Formats: sequence, structure tokens, C-alpha cells
Amino acid sequence: MNHLGEAISLIVAVSWMVTALFADKASHRLGSMTANVLRLSMAIVFLGLLLWVTVGHPYPVYASGEAWLWLALSAVVGYVFGDWCLFNCYLSIGARFGQLFMTLAPPLAAIAGWAILGESLSWKSWLAMAVTLCGIAISILSRGEGHKVRLALPLKGVLLGLGAGLGQGVGLVLSKMGLQYYADAIPADAPRLMNVMLPFASTMIRALIGAAGFLALMALQRDLPRLRSAVKDKTGMRYALIMTLFGPVLGVSLSLMAVQYTSAGIASTLMALTPVLILIPYAFIYKQRITPREVLGVMVSMLGVALFFLL
Repeated sequence: MNHLGEAISLIVAVSWMVTALFADKASHRLGSMTANVLRLSMAIVFLGLLLWVTVGHPYPVYASGEAWLWLALSAVVGYVFGDWCLFNCYLSIGARFGQLFMTLAPPLAAIAGWAILGESLSWKSWLAMAVTLCGIAISILSRGEGHKVRLALPLKGVLLGLGAGLGQGVGLVLSKMGLQYYADAIPADAPRLMNVMLPFASTMIRALIGAAGFLALMALQRDLPRLRSAVKDKTGMRYALIMTLFGPVLGVSLSLMAVQYTSAGIASTLMALTPVLILIPYAFIYKQRITPREVLGVMVSMLGVALFFLL
């Protein structure tokens, strides 16, 4: 099928829109690290069951040491660092602006793909990055007294958003590297569905490492008792379940599938449509007014993202 990777990437964008809306709610109700531990733990269970039914093993069978290494690195960068930044960004400035910073993932993925995978990166890509940054600036900057330019958002939220975009972009490229090693390690006599389930098995490795990383952070902060109270919160657990299904299980697995069929930069470009998709439902749910300046900023950011695909 032509443009299969692109079609999958669009599905991922919708999936991440749903994830962002419920991750915002879960972060406020349960705390950012607690929400991450719960969603990754549930993802491990769902992915294990899926692998058991399809390939006969409830774990990432055939994965080589190199695959584990690169996928573990992608989990540390994308989950532990990137998602920690993203979920705390939601607490600071909300999912609407948090997802805007995720438009930085495509240019950062393109740079990481150039540095790690040897993918091409021309001056046009740098132009696309500049346009994306201009769009973000339009949304987060405003004029104060004396026409001085100032941040319209808390600096903490902006920095967390930048970290989230960095983690997402670099983590995706590291995942692609791990997928390549995993695919090479699959023997010829493996179950026929193993190649199809490869992204889901890879996601399980990332979820295992990510959950372990967040648990370690919670242990260092002596915050583990918060998990016990969280599992008794039915509403919070419902939020966590929804963002698990649309995030690590469906969204992340399909994002890994997408980079099997297209470049990391193109996949990230289309996945980055989430900031556009989230505007209307976010405004409806939270009854917040979306200003023309914010819409313009998102559209300019998306123009920059699109340049990676069109040029």
C-alpha cells in the first residue's frame, strides 16, 4: 500500500490527541509520575496479552541485546525524560499548549536521524525548523507594557515543553534504531505474525524500561505510597486506562510501525498534527477561549512541520 507509513502516522496523531486530553486530567488528579507508572504498567499487561495471543509468547521474544539497548535508550529519552517533561508541562500550561511544543519533535527527529541514522538533512530542513519556532513564538509571546515582548506562559511550562519535544523527537529515532536490530534478530522460522507484531513487542520493551525508570524516580522521592492511593481512585484509574489504550498500546506502537514504512522525519511531521486536532475538543471540554493569535501560531508551526514533508 502506498503511503502506508503516512496513513499510520495520521492515525497516531488522532490517538495522541485523545491521550493528551486524558493525560491532562490524569496528571492533575494523580500526579505526573504516578500517572506515567500506571499507564506504562497497564500497557505492559495489554501488550503481553496481545503478544501471547498473536505469537505465543507474552514477552518480546527474539529481541537481541542491541535491540534491548537501543529501545531502552529510547525509553529513557522518550518516556522517562520526554514524558516526565510533557506531563508536568500539562500541569503548568495545559495540554493545548503542551502539544504545541510537540511540533518541535519533527525537526529534532530530523536532526537526530541525520546524526544517528545518517538520514539526509538539507538547508530546507533548517528553514522548516525556523518556521516551526516562529509559530511557537507567536503563540507563547505577547506584548507587555511599553510594547516589550514577554512570555504569555510560565517559563517553567515553556522549558518543560521544549524538553518534551526534544524527548519525543530523539526518542523516536532511537526507537527506529532498536527496531532495525530487532528485525534483524528475528529468525526465519519465527511465527508469521512476528514481523507485524514487532512494533508492539518493541513498545513492551520501552514500557518495561520506562516504568522502571519512573518507579526509581518515585522511590528516590519517597513518593511510592502515592501509587496505593491512586489505584483506589476509580475516576483517576479510568483516565489512566484511556490514555494507556490510546497512548503506549495504540499510539506508540503505531508510531514505531510508521517509522518502518517512512522516514523518522516524515512520520513525526504527520504525528505532529495533534496540536491542530486538539484545539476544538480542548476548548469545548475546558470552556476556554482560543484566541486568533494562538490559532495563527499553531498554523504557522504546522506549516513549518509540513515543510519537512513537502520540500
